[in-house]
Amino acid sequence: MSAPVTAPVAARLSFVDRYLAVWILVAMAVGLGLGRLVPGLGDMLAKVTVTGVSLPIALGLLVMMYPVLAKVRYDRLGTVTGDRRLLVPSLVLNWVLGPALMFALAWMFLPDLPEFRTGLIIVGLARCIAMVVIWNDLACGDREAAAVLVALNSVFQVFAFSLLGWFYLSVLPGWLGLEQTVLDVSVGEIARSVLIFLGIPLAAGYLTRRLGERANGRTWYETQLLPRIGPFALYGLLFTIVVLFALQGDAITSRPFDVVRIALPLLVYFALMWAGSLALGKAVGLDYPKAATLAFTAAGNNFELAIAVSIATFGATSGQALAGVVGPLIEVPVLIGLVYVALAARRFFPDPGPSAASPSVVPEGPARV
Repeated sequence: MSAPVTAPVAARLSFVDRYLAVWILVAMAVGLGLGRLVPGLGDMLAKVTVTGVSLPIALGLLVMMYPVLAKVRYDRLGTVTGDRRLLVPSLVLNWVLGPALMFALAWMFLPDLPEFRTGLIIVGLARCIAMVVIWNDLACGDREAAAVLVALNSVFQVFAFSLLGWFYLSVLPGWLGLEQTVLDVSVGEIARSVLIFLGIPLAAGYLTRRLGERANGRTWYETQLLPRIGPFALYGLLFTIVVLFALQGDAITSRPFDVVRIALPLLVYFALMWAGSLALGKAVGLDYPKAATLAFTAAGNNFELAIAVSIATFGATSGQALAGVVGPLIEVPVLIGLVYVALAARRFFPDPGPSAASPSVVPEGPARV
């Protein structure tokens, strides 16, 4: 075992991960400062774009997503696809209940703020791709199952995201007599943005693992290479937040109450998705490690993808992009807290045995950020 279950959660995190929320707050402050001190920064950043996203932001998004996708064990898909008690609930939670719940919460909490509401709906469509791996490890979940579910969500998201976006932003609101969101880009253009900002790092991560393991073996790959490239995910995240907050400075400082309103439905979403998923895992007969994995993979969201799509569709200074930026600031402390709750709830599950109960080694560096 890598660490006793009773060890404090903070003590099991690296120095960088332990103070991740602090680094994000610092990046926000730096971004706000740059936005105030550098005239014309927005115009300068928008001169070169990739599918409507400024080049600095595009590079930041790609850099933050590549290392975490390189950690996925793509050869273990069969170990989970054969477990219907885990796979079916995961697919239902991620692709049916999760988006529907965020849609409902967005309309309940933000009926008068259409930009933020749309941004939250996009967040609900962007399912977890890797960050939840570290929370799953800290909670002594099944890491192999988490890696496979993350990979499955990554592949499924490439094909489903644009269709679900069209349904939840245009079709369903029309059926319910609610305000519909008119997109300035076609479904195909949204799919292209998803393919670039998810497909490229996904392909790069897969090839890195495939070629790295072929050249030097899995032990070298996971103990030598991954710790070296892992920190770049954090660098990419912080760089992206600095640029985004430089562009969002006026909206944040002039409308702080709106930022709080974005945070409220996110808090409710994380609590309901995580608790409901853990309870469902127990109800269908999963042991604790797999039930914890089900809960964390269902509760997590891919804010990087949501931010990328929001920027490409609505612009970097839009309320939709701001809703995505607020996401990781809420997710990090909430999911750390839910690790404690998960460990406390472990006693309500049957003991799966020493081998199944042993937690995996916590990966070096941020797992998804």
